[in-house]
Amino acid sequence: MPTTLLRVAAGSLLTLPFVVSGCSSPLAESSVEELRRTVLDAAQRELADASTAAEERTMTRQEGASELEIKPEHLDEIERSYNPSRYFLAEESDGATARQRVIDQVRDLLGEDLLGRTPRVLAIGLRSSVDLAVRNNLPLQEARFEPAISETQVVAAEAVFDWAFFNDIAWRDTDIPQPGPGFLGLPAVVSADQTITNVTGLRRNLTTGGTLEVSQELIYADQRATAFGVLGNPNPASQVNYSVEFNQPLLRNFGSDVALADVRLARNAERNSIATLKGTLIDTVTEVEQAYWQLVLAHRRLVIASKLLDRGTVVHEDISARRVFDAVQAQIADAQSTVETRRGDILRAQRDLRRASDRLKSLINDPAVPVGSERLLIPIDAPLDEPITYSLLDSVQTAVQSRPEVDTAILSLDDASIRETVARNGRLPTLDLRASATMRGFGEDFGDGFDTAADGEFLDDFLLGLLFEQPLGNRAGEAAFRRRRLERLQGVVRYQRVVQDVVLDVKNALDDVVTNYKLIAQARTARIAAAEALRTLLVEKELTDAGYSVERLDLEFTQQDALAQAERAEVQALIDYNTSIAELYRAMGTTLERNRINFVVPDANQLAPGESALDYNIGGDDALEDPAP
Repeated sequence: MPTTLLRVAAGSLLTLPFVVSGCSSPLAESSVEELRRTVLDAAQRELADASTAAEERTMTRQEGASELEIKPEHLDEIERSYNPSRYFLAEESDGATARQRVIDQVRDLLGEDLLGRTPRVLAIGLRSSVDLAVRNNLPLQEARFEPAISETQVVAAEAVFDWAFFNDIAWRDTDIPQPGPGFLGLPAVVSADQTITNVTGLRRNLTTGGTLEVSQELIYADQRATAFGVLGNPNPASQVNYSVEFNQPLLRNFGSDVALADVRLARNAERNSIATLKGTLIDTVTEVEQAYWQLVLAHRRLVIASKLLDRGTVVHEDISARRVFDAVQAQIADAQSTVETRRGDILRAQRDLRRASDRLKSLINDPAVPVGSERLLIPIDAPLDEPITYSLLDSVQTAVQSRPEVDTAILSLDDASIRETVARNGRLPTLDLRASATMRGFGEDFGDGFDTAADGEFLDDFLLGLLFEQPLGNRAGEAAFRRRRLERLQGVVRYQRVVQDVVLDVKNALDDVVTNYKLIAQARTARIAAAEALRTLLVEKELTDAGYSVERLDLEFTQQDALAQAERAEVQALIDYNTSIAELYRAMGTTLERNRINFVVPDANQLAPGESALDYNIGGDDALEDPAP
């Protein structure tokens, strides 16, 4: 039954959640609409041809077995005795029985492990492999911290606009020598006083680009001596001052577009880290699927090699038995060489199976089955051999909307726009407004100072001013602005390139799926033809005396090799088809939806060692297990 590809895209071609605003072309002034149109055209141009045939298609292939003109009863015999899928006992029953049978089968084919023991075999399914990898994969665990780190950077950028409490206290004691009055002939005198100052207040940066400060100043002054010996009254004295100061740029650095630029860049960096994490998760799941199918391939190649050795051993015994008739020593030695070569193939197949198992173990990183253990993972899921229904237009639209790389390119374009806005503002001259007001209180002690301040008796200190500055030529500001405009144009080109790369990935992946599905039929036909040749040879062997001649037995060796090669090709075609399907979903950016993974990123306060950064919901009863005692 055909499988329909998951389609996320529907309706509109593309949305730009972070599309630039207030931008202009770096080399020629252009409107925002022109830039927006340029970005949209990058995707529409790639989809123009696919849009002419938007309907879904179901893959088809031509089965070639009927062209071999094999009798139905002989074809049934071939499917029973020479079909690679029949070699794998797990497909003949379900559940624990199948797993135990495949474990028993593989255990008999394996030699000693690196510790000189019979390997302990563990059965695992594809869905369990993905589940374990999402929860335990080390690169994925490392990557999951990036969004939380970026979140803290957003908080730090926003904290620039928090109120800040400050308190400054200073004690000062001065003795200043001064000349005495000349007409009295008095010697030099010393002016001495002691002052304690404490300033407390709040200040903050404003989203308009200015600053606001509210403060209270307490001054305690004690005069010990003056030039003329006359002390002030009251002495000591206390002073209380309340001040409000406001500074606001009117041209350069004015407005929230500039003041909040770092916050917006930090938020984009957080979104970018989330997109990167999603991409890492998609790549990890795809890599696990591919590693699982490579484990299936290694497993089946080992079983095929074992079957080939068994068949070769029979022929070797037949040739050795003809020593008394017509077999010479050279022919017997040649048969022995063939058998030993096939034993070598089994050793290499055993090694490949161990390596494929270790590769999958490193990806799933299950604590119960570390890479260093000699436990061998054995797959229990058979590769898919069903057509899928697809639409090139839907596949490309889904990829453009779902691929994290597209989100990253849009965020990069938005970053360039933000920096260009800041640089445009930086070309303006400096014109800052400064305004302040102070209310003073004075008395013998701070109580009197607070009272007089509350009465507003000394509300007489106001300041209003403007500060202007303009660099002659303003070359630095103009160069910075031109740089940011060029970077924004570069971001548009980068976005177009990313869209093009995504479309190419989808087309290549879809082409591989269609081609590999057809190659399965071709490989199966070749395997049936090779099986028919060997079956016919064995029938003639049993019916005629000439069938046991050394020449006919040597031909049997050749036909066995041809059958094994065809069996390996068919298995390879099946694995390539399933691997290409996983790659297609990766290219479309829908690997998580296909595997029912809910991508939920925790904030920095929730993330702790041992927690999963992802909410992963997956079914299946093929969890990792070891039925062997």
